[in-house]
Amino acid sequence: MLSNIGNLLIFFTVVTSLLVIFKSSKLILSSANSISKNIYQLSILQSTFSIMSFVVLVIGFVISDFSLITVFQNSHTTKPLIYKISGTWGNHEGSLLLWINVLTIFSYLFLVFSKKFNNEFRLGTIITQNFLLLGFLAFLLFNSNPFSYIFPVPLEGLGLNPILQDPALAIHPPLLYVGFVGSSIYFSAAISSLFTNFGGKQFALSIKPWVIISWVFQTLGILVGSIWAYYELGWGGFWFWDPVENASLMPWFVMTALMHSLIVLEKRGTLYNWVVIMCLTTFTLTVTGTFLVRSGILNSVHTFANDPSRGLFILMFLSVMILFSIITFLKKFKLQNYLIETQSKETLILLNNWIMIFFLATILIGTVYPIFTEVLINSKISVGPPFYNTILIPVVIPILFLMAVAPRVGWIKAKFSISYYSLLVVLFALLINFLIQKAFKSYSWYSNLIIISSIFLIIYTLIDLFRGNFKKDLNNRLSRIISHLGFGLLIFFIGINHTLTIEKDFNLKVGETKNFLNYQIKFKSLDLEEKKNYKAVVGNFEILNKMKKKSEKLTPEIRIYDRPETITYEASIKSNISHDLYLTMSNIQRTEFYNIKFQEKPFMIWIWVSVILIALGGITKVFRNESNT
Repeated sequence: MLSNIGNLLIFFTVVTSLLVIFKSSKLILSSANSISKNIYQLSILQSTFSIMSFVVLVIGFVISDFSLITVFQNSHTTKPLIYKISGTWGNHEGSLLLWINVLTIFSYLFLVFSKKFNNEFRLGTIITQNFLLLGFLAFLLFNSNPFSYIFPVPLEGLGLNPILQDPALAIHPPLLYVGFVGSSIYFSAAISSLFTNFGGKQFALSIKPWVIISWVFQTLGILVGSIWAYYELGWGGFWFWDPVENASLMPWFVMTALMHSLIVLEKRGTLYNWVVIMCLTTFTLTVTGTFLVRSGILNSVHTFANDPSRGLFILMFLSVMILFSIITFLKKFKLQNYLIETQSKETLILLNNWIMIFFLATILIGTVYPIFTEVLINSKISVGPPFYNTILIPVVIPILFLMAVAPRVGWIKAKFSISYYSLLVVLFALLINFLIQKAFKSYSWYSNLIIISSIFLIIYTLIDLFRGNFKKDLNNRLSRIISHLGFGLLIFFIGINHTLTIEKDFNLKVGETKNFLNYQIKFKSLDLEEKKNYKAVVGNFEILNKMKKKSEKLTPEIRIYDRPETITYEASIKSNISHDLYLTMSNIQRTEFYNIKFQEKPFMIWIWVSVILIALGGITKVFRNESNT
């Protein structure tokens, strides 16, 4: 029953998409002065059919309708309700349907909220968006249909991967998909802009809110995914350069560069071609990441699929999209003479863009290089944190200084000078760093440079908060101040965390005690617990800080799931404002011993808070509709 309803709704979504393209094209050819109500009505119907199809799939998971092969493969009757619902998008087919929903919703919202802009440009955007939508609908219908029927109907499902049964994973994909797929609307707008010659300041204004919205959701999606990996995968850190993590980070760099380029296009009317390239590149990278994750060519703990046919379809779609974008851009390209002075805000924003592209190129090479080596010379290699840290960390230092200085530089032409004021800020940053070094008795010149430059940005940003006419000027720069302050704090706390983290791996059996540095860890006992959908071996540990004479109880778990049969190792984390205590345990086969991994992670919670601040800056910009200065 649900299979038929779902397929029928998908069919109606395809039909309305075709009608939207037909009606919109007809209006453009007739040079109509306004967009007819039919287009709005069709767009509403399209969104309604798409959303209803997703609701039908959610219902299938909630009631455990195992006649749907997607529900059978990714759920079971004893799974908690929240994971039944999140299981809807915790698999390839369901996540693809979510992807299609975001495409349709953004198409409708753009149509409704862009009424003050050129009608031909708006219609061209909607047409392009619907062609993208049809491509993914074809992928869903012919290769990844979540409403495929299975007969005879199984009595029980296979279950969802246990590591995906987590509250953070319930919200991570929707957040990330709004960021990922939201970039499609300014991809479509860029194509339409090239065809309709709609450029300049108006084009910048037309896509600016959509760029910011997608950037905010992408930022929050990456944050939630990182928090999940921190406590669920037993890695014990904030970032590990996992290929799937990289796939979500690459579009973020281009979105960030694009946001800054839009400032120049809006204020000075220049960099139009560059902005178009950034719009096209962002969604192209999104589809590239989708190809890498779903084709099975990446080795990661949270890839969605391992099906070459799916990878081939996405690769063909990606190739057509890239080829079409390049041909369209080259055909419509018009050489513009940009008169940009070396000493100007425009130059510094461009420098920011090139640093972001450098980050992107480094991560892209590190992610795909192992794939090429395996294909060409049949040699498996892995590119890990040392590669990324060695190349990227030195470049973080100048971008921190750039973020501090650039907002104070004028447009068109400005004079650079090193003031006593700037030197005082640097000296103050050095003093704070010296105090940190003395307090924690730790030294690393690499980390020190990071900490000094981040403190420089934090101080400069706080001073920027109070400069000029406070009430009047603050409205024009509040979002930038919040985001830049968040970024400065993020790098500062990452630097502290990296320098001062304590890690210790050792083996213990019940009743034994381990002493090292200022810590004493006692393995007190083991408990067996039976939950609704898993059994758990719970370790009871007492962590004593001998210097502070304070003890904490931590309870890491080994969980045994039946559907599917999986063992997971759950970290126990005790968080406060100054540090996290992090403990995992894993059994050593045929012995009484357990391998224990202990970490003290300073200021871990402030890393998450800093990212929230960065995103909050973008949210502020959307709601306050600020100009940029």
